[in-house]
Amino acid sequence: MKSTGIVRKVDELGRIVIPIEIRRSLGIEIKDPIEIYVDGENIVLKRYEPNMACHVTGEVSDRNISIAGGKLVLSPEGAEQLIQEIQAGFSEKNK
Repeated sequence: MKSTGIVRKVDELGRIVIPIEIRRSLGIEIKDPIEIYVDGENIVLKRYEPNMACHVTGEVSDRNISIAGGKLVLSPEGAEQLIQEIQAGFSEKNK
């Protein structure tokens, strides 16, 4: 994680301002949805991408892939789970 050297205070409503330099560099526009994650003691802000949640695990990650013309999103773990279930299903049919 890279420090920007920018410090902001939380206001009385619990809000902070993301500096315009950071918003510009990340392409964050006014009214863009931002997702909030907690990673240990860190708060992580990320532009919300609703279509990239794994359809099997629900996990949102940069490692997720979209297949079948964008109709199916899988994380590596979700893909492995899906492969195992498909193989088990074919094994049952072949008995």
